[in-house]
Amino acid sequence: MTQGHGMTITITIVDPADQAAVDAAYRIAAAALPADLPGLPPYCRQRFEALVRQPMPGLATRLALARLDGSPAGWLRLELPQLDNTENARVELVVDPAYRRRGVGRALHEHGLRLLREAGRKRVVGQAVSALPGGPARDPAGDAFAAAVGARPAVAEVRRRLDTTALDRAALDALAATARGAATGYRAVRWRQTTPEEYVADVAYLEGRMMIDAPTGDLEWEQENIDAGRIRGTERALDIRGVRRYHVGAVHEASGRLVAWSQLTLAASSTWHAWQQTTIVDPDHRGHRLGVLCKIENLEHALAYEPELRAVDTYNAAENVHMIAINEQLGFRPLDAAVEWQLAI
Repeated sequence: MTQGHGMTITITIVDPADQAAVDAAYRIAAAALPADLPGLPPYCRQRFEALVRQPMPGLATRLALARLDGSPAGWLRLELPQLDNTENARVELVVDPAYRRRGVGRALHEHGLRLLREAGRKRVVGQAVSALPGGPARDPAGDAFAAAVGARPAVAEVRRRLDTTALDRAALDALAATARGAATGYRAVRWRQTTPEEYVADVAYLEGRMMIDAPTGDLEWEQENIDAGRIRGTERALDIRGVRRYHVGAVHEASGRLVAWSQLTLAASSTWHAWQQTTIVDPDHRGHRLGVLCKIENLEHALAYEPELRAVDTYNAAENVHMIAINEQLGFRPLDAAVEWQLAI
């Protein structure tokens, strides 16, 4: 319990079976999202409840709910990796806009530190959103809070958005034709939701390379141990969240291996907005425009099933100039920024 300025802040760990507490935490998230990231679909209820009750494989989670004078005011969610990065944790800290700047965030932060120390964690990573020069306004409080508690910026990212209602079809067709010309000896394959059995080991290998191949700045995060079983567990968790998933991969015809892969997802609550997720190419097969090919074909794939889709967002590390160049070619344009902050405990 924290007291100050005539107010009392109490923090309790949420029992996933306590529907009233889960409902209260969800209402906070739903209120915060349009304040912090306007222009996104409403916070997906199905996804939130699954975050609390069905963590991704290899993660243990804790959700702590803060009340200010008895009213739900904020929450903190910790993710504790169990299969790798066992000295690390990730944090999401959300305060209802109606209760900000009253010490709720600081109280949740200190509570989280106690939980992390008890769990033997040595560092924690969280994200804060900020405005780009000349871009739409964003509350700078997240960055200020992270700096005030002693965190250090580890990775700078930019969110870009593709307006699918304004696609330059001729330019995309020309880009795809050039990519196909460079991809001799490879064929594109498409699937939705569950990865075909013949590709799951290759997808696991590619997913496991993300911490090696994608720029991670000063982030202290080891390569994750990804195998076919973990991919299947992730797919089950995403099914529970109601996430619709579209995939395109490139198969090396000589070996039969899937050597490039791109994924695009939509939340259960959204028909107009998607996230461009992983796009990765095996280092031994780069230089054949496979990343471009997979991205373009997957965009067409998703649009064929999602007629209301009009916006696709993606994050890239600011230093990932190669992927940024590809996204810019497709029509993605900068929207706002985010920083991954890392705190030594």
